[in-house]
Amino acid sequence: MRLKLVKLTVVLGFLSISAYSQSKKTIIPKTYVAAKTTNQIVIDGDESDAAWIKTDWTDLFEDIENNVKPKYGTKVKMLWDETNFYIIAKLDEPNVWANLKQRDTIIFYNNDFEVFIDPDSDTFNYYELEINALNTAWDLFLSKPYRENDNVVLNDWNIPGLKSAVKIKGTLNNPNDTDEGWVLEMAIPWASYRTSYNEKNVPADKFWRVNFSRVNWQHSLNNGNYERKKDAEGKFLPEYNWVWSPMGVINMHEPEKWGYVYFSSKDGIENFTIPQDEKVKWELYNLYRAQKEYYQKNKTWAKTLASLTKETISVDGKILKPVIENHATGYNISVKSPFSNQTYIIRQDGKIIAN
Repeated sequence: MRLKLVKLTVVLGFLSISAYSQSKKTIIPKTYVAAKTTNQIVIDGDESDAAWIKTDWTDLFEDIENNVKPKYGTKVKMLWDETNFYIIAKLDEPNVWANLKQRDTIIFYNNDFEVFIDPDSDTFNYYELEINALNTAWDLFLSKPYRENDNVVLNDWNIPGLKSAVKIKGTLNNPNDTDEGWVLEMAIPWASYRTSYNEKNVPADKFWRVNFSRVNWQHSLNNGNYERKKDAEGKFLPEYNWVWSPMGVINMHEPEKWGYVYFSSKDGIENFTIPQDEKVKWELYNLYRAQKEYYQKNKTWAKTLASLTKETISVDGKILKPVIENHATGYNISVKSPFSNQTYIIRQDGKIIAN
């Protein structure tokens, strides 16, 4: 079962299915430096605004799981100011269509564009936004990734003050012409992500974990109307998932793999290098996923590192020495960073704590 369908069952309260098979290749998250803008940005779906013209596009999106080049191009620009996080996405598409008009319906049943944000980079309490070519939004809050069975999904949570606009380069829902695609522009208020009333959470000169996904379906026509294509047995064909920062598996809900967006306040181009301690955390998440697989096979948590990996764990030439501690409700895996001497602990629920 593809994770998009798993997501639906969780939201609707039915039985969910989890899988922990992982890509064997190393996933290196993408990075992007978002400049602070002093220009007023009008949210109208127009990519020719002065602020956007001088801003770089991301790399073209890739397939979520492998190195297959997507059929159509997708790319994004990002800016920020003291009020909003600005995003503009350009989606090439010869057949622009959408039919879902009610907010918080399951938007990925249409072709859509999706935003995932984890402000504090701990994989807990993160946010998802999906928008289709009709500018219909589905925004939700998740307490934990779906891999944790006790997660809470707030489907009725809305982003206060969200502004978004779509500009169609062609004709929406018209199968008689060939379109260029659509542009989606949005402004997401920082205040939407506050965890307390007076929290100052504008991430000046900090990074947040962010990823973008584009869901694209094969389509058929029914009396001149677009709809998702079905196979000979009447089942919908699987969707394509094209993303900015590849995940290695068909699962957007592994926030530890999302990209790094650094919000620079400096005037001019600034480079961003992923901190080495972040790479230490990646290794803890590898062990966490290995524990999940071990538990599925053995119905108990591994008690030794050798049970999870036969390889020496290192980051940038420095050897890590993780320690596993089992307890009544699960386990902790701790490791001291050779770069900062900070000790990080990952729990059985995937939360990392700096000790």
